[in-house]
Amino acid sequence: MVSGKNGDGKVLYLLDAMALAYRAHFVFISRPLVNSKGQNTSAAYGFTTALLRLIEEHDIDHIAVVFDVMGAGGTFRDELYEAYKAHRDPPPEELLANLPLIKEIVRAMDIPVIEREGVEADDVIGTLARRAEADGAHVVIVSPDKDFQQLLSEAVSIYRPAHRGESFDPITLESFREKYGLEPHQFIDMLALMGDASDNVPGVPGIGEKTAMKLIQEYGSVENLVEHAAEVSGKRAREGLLAHAEDALLSKRLVTIKTDVDVGIDWEALHRKRPNLARLRALFRELEFNTLLPRVEAMFGEDGKAGTQGDLFDAGEEGHAGRSPAEEEDLAFDFGPYEQVRAHDAGAVDYAVVRDRKALDDLARTLAAQPVLSLDTETTSTEAMYASLVGLSFSWAPGQGRYVPTPMPDGTPTEAVLDALRKPLQQAHKVGQNLKYDLLVLARHGLRIEGPLFDTMVAHYLIAPEDPHGLDALARRYLNYRMIPISDLIGTGKNQLSMRDVPLDVVGPYACEDADVALQLVEILRAQLAEHELTAIAEEMEFPLIYVLADMELTGIRVDPDVLGEISAQLERELAELEAQIYEVAGERFNIGSTQQLGEILFERLGLRVVAKTATGRPSTKERVLEELATEHPLPGLILDWRQLAKLKSTYVDSLAALIHPETGRVHTTFNQTVTATGRLSSSNPNLQNIPVRTERGREIRRAFVPEPGWRLVSADYAQIELRILASLSGDEALIAAFRRGEDIHTATAARVFGVPPGEVTREQRRKAKEVNYGIPYGVSAFGLAQRLRIPVKEAQELINQYQRSFPGVTRYLAEQVEKARRLGYVETKLGRRRYVPDINARNRNVRSAAERIAVNMPMQGTQADMIKLAMVRIHRRLHREGRRSRMLLQVHDELLFEAPPEEVEALCALVREEMTAALPLDVPIEVDIGVGDNWLDAH
Repeated sequence: MVSGKNGDGKVLYLLDAMALAYRAHFVFISRPLVNSKGQNTSAAYGFTTALLRLIEEHDIDHIAVVFDVMGAGGTFRDELYEAYKAHRDPPPEELLANLPLIKEIVRAMDIPVIEREGVEADDVIGTLARRAEADGAHVVIVSPDKDFQQLLSEAVSIYRPAHRGESFDPITLESFREKYGLEPHQFIDMLALMGDASDNVPGVPGIGEKTAMKLIQEYGSVENLVEHAAEVSGKRAREGLLAHAEDALLSKRLVTIKTDVDVGIDWEALHRKRPNLARLRALFRELEFNTLLPRVEAMFGEDGKAGTQGDLFDAGEEGHAGRSPAEEEDLAFDFGPYEQVRAHDAGAVDYAVVRDRKALDDLARTLAAQPVLSLDTETTSTEAMYASLVGLSFSWAPGQGRYVPTPMPDGTPTEAVLDALRKPLQQAHKVGQNLKYDLLVLARHGLRIEGPLFDTMVAHYLIAPEDPHGLDALARRYLNYRMIPISDLIGTGKNQLSMRDVPLDVVGPYACEDADVALQLVEILRAQLAEHELTAIAEEMEFPLIYVLADMELTGIRVDPDVLGEISAQLERELAELEAQIYEVAGERFNIGSTQQLGEILFERLGLRVVAKTATGRPSTKERVLEELATEHPLPGLILDWRQLAKLKSTYVDSLAALIHPETGRVHTTFNQTVTATGRLSSSNPNLQNIPVRTERGREIRRAFVPEPGWRLVSADYAQIELRILASLSGDEALIAAFRRGEDIHTATAARVFGVPPGEVTREQRRKAKEVNYGIPYGVSAFGLAQRLRIPVKEAQELINQYQRSFPGVTRYLAEQVEKARRLGYVETKLGRRRYVPDINARNRNVRSAAERIAVNMPMQGTQADMIKLAMVRIHRRLHREGRRSRMLLQVHDELLFEAPPEEVEALCALVREEMTAALPLDVPIEVDIGVGDNWLDAH
């Protein structure tokens, strides 16, 4: 389980409100809690105590409570199956009466409340969980509902309320596998076979939990099981499947949690910051939760100030349920003085839709006279490479906005609209929110934008890298303004409209508001950049980088589906061979993916020693255990090989072909500029940063990435760049000298640590020195180093001690970074990019240690990120200035990948080496390894 922050990522807690409220209500069913007014408060009290325990025990900053919409017109499941939940009794009246109380308590704790019509709370939670997971965050789902186990992954876990009391039992990917011998997605199939009487999910008669689990372990899925129903050995299960195959398939659709709901909010906006202690006191006194008052005051502080969540998360805003005007009026007295949250007022702004060619020409003349122009696009998709342009909005002064639909109502085609706006768009200083998206969409429609930019999202990322950067969040924070929700225009769920279908009179104000709000934010954010001494980074690196990334995404990279097919087929053959070997060594066939069955083979049949146990007390079969056992028996090693190949095939090889764009024949990854707290870029859809390169089979995937026909790929990779940055930042004389002499840094380190001449360093000593070299800057502990090197902790501690004596400058520098973080609350890169470390003085030792590791590592990782970004900007400019056809394609870790026509390869290599080495000078030489090939593997 995860708690608090993990590395550069975040942890999002998602609470299943209805399930928790039901549980709380029925826990007290035999002794209901009733206050002096005769009000049953069981559900509210039980829910609140569980929530308080969660907050007390975990370092939570991202959280939301998700409700089902009561009394709504049903969900898509009701359309699939009319009898869905038809026989379920309505919730008790006492429970329903508690729901508004629970929402008020949650809001007073400054926790977002989310409701969505047309879907269930499970689907909202599933969508938010997958989106957060895709962004590198961890997710904890808090619910007693077993169905959520289908969402489990390395990044998604579950807290299930314990049978009694306020505590929680953790459910993880590992514990799930141990219990069921299945993968989480197969839990859907298991649920489909079992059915659910409470929800009226039909399932298959004669199949219960144990039989369902066994069948899915054997057949893998409901679909495969239905195809082979006649082969099933058990009579009841076989007959049930033959007679109810359609029910099984329908049940699977009913129990599958949707993960693509339009929730109308970015998960990063789900923040808990400032509880409204005054409101909590009032609520608890009214409900007579007398024992909870001291607990809340101890948690939030006696001087807790009124929060603003009640105002910020009003009705419809970003998917959060709000109060009625009457409720707002009733609560207003308790919030203390605050500025009224503003919203769109048609009478206070000058917004208009441009409907004909004459008005378009007039607008073009007006825009041409503006030195600064705010721009936004409306499209049919959030994916720029698939989006069709619906319209453009502009603002040049606060309260001013114009929306130009494409094509226009008078028949003026999109091409003519863009031609009319080309000149003003080229000459003005462009500002906006997430401009990379707009640049991409416009480029795909034939309009290439140039000139200086100011991106409000990127600016705020520099100022507060770990805060939400969405326009709605920035408007609330800096302008006290609540924007028009997009759901007001296009709706949600299955009935969601395309933006092209929304009437112009509705789209116009929404689009103009986007451009207007972004414009109003510019000067506020510009002042904050200056205050934090980040103006140079913004103007010389991050804003110009937007053009670079837009061009890279637009270009994409060719992927050869035939090569992917070859690799997939080869992996299939190797998996089959491995499976045969595994069965032979094990002496029997079993489900290799089942940790339970594997455990029985390893520890009961073969009698191998138990290295570690799971939370449920069973022998663990996780990777580090198998690695240790692989020295004692061949089966654990074979299992490790099988797991690696299976993941490689499913996660990378088989999924990559589906991402090839049908029009370009290339894969267009999205480069995320505002995600990581260190300043590093990340990529998604696909995440090319995670393609494995440490194994031969993993590297083979790079063979499928190829250049334009007749061209070559060029790979340029910084060599040991973080260690060089460490040498430069720390000023350590020994480390600097080794790099200046061009020595192998790991051999040089080993020589100093082990006290031997460089020529006598053994391979094993160099291996240990390499782990120390890369571990020390990350704050590795003796225990952690011992695990990596498989040596005693005492020996690992001595290695660390000897390293610290050998490189005193590094030791001093790392200690100074921790002290600086304690003093200032942040650390920074060589250029001044900041990362705030709020947990550096935390009382919890684990939380504090994690913050200390961030403090020592961020300056190096962040400086490396700054260096490669500067190099990208410089190379991009030179390629354009010199009229080169060569193109930058990818940035992955310390590497840049290009494609070039044969006649430009030599010049490109020289240009790239020159700009990468000169991007950010250090006190040690910067080396760049460059390779050329007909695919990425050969070039790297």
